[in-house]
Amino acid sequence: MSLAIFDLDNTLLAGDSDYLWGQFLCELGVVDRDSYERENERFYQDYREGRLDIMAFLAFSLRPLSEHPREQLDAWHSRFMREKIEPLIGAGAQNLIARHGEAGDTLMIITATNAFVTAPIAERLGIPHLIATEPEELDGRYTGRVAGVPSFRDGKVTRLEQWLALNHVSLDDAWFYSDSHNDLPLLELVSHPVAVDPDTKLAAHARDKGWPVIHLHTDADERSRAG
Repeated sequence: MSLAIFDLDNTLLAGDSDYLWGQFLCELGVVDRDSYERENERFYQDYREGRLDIMAFLAFSLRPLSEHPREQLDAWHSRFMREKIEPLIGAGAQNLIARHGEAGDTLMIITATNAFVTAPIAERLGIPHLIATEPEELDGRYTGRVAGVPSFRDGKVTRLEQWLALNHVSLDDAWFYSDSHNDLPLLELVSHPVAVDPDTKLAAHARDKGWPVIHLHTDADERSRAG
């Protein structure tokens, strides 16, 4: 039995849930559309180009969670799942998850996107273990701050090592699937790194290293466009 670890955005999903949640808030009219869309796009491009200031981004992305009660946030998220996330879940990703599950592997998502956004997605995908950036809570409300180490770049390694120690699990023979060069610290650590629909930098690195490259998202992309 091995540990099968999956990145979420643009890996298991044919899109980025963090970015889409920001766009969804704009559609709801609960943030100033022009300024929020501009900053959301800027941070997303910084991420893609490998220059994201994670703490600045989290200050931006977690602030709306602090401005509304949890009941309202949960109601919005249910709609977000139906309208934005379901079209991004394709057969290729579901089959990959099922294959590891049938092999008896321990299934985990590790993502920089915050746990409010991602926990329902992990549940929908049938993946029991989630390491995500944790938004701080106080008296049942989000504060807009981060609790602990963000699971981004080297932070994914830190958070995973903490989980391994706490759960007495070995990283021997582990798999990690990702689309992004930002995940190279963890990809380099596991026995079975796999590039999934990789960005340009990760594709080149995978080619140099002889890592497998797979493609999961054709069906989800087509359904998303059709919707």
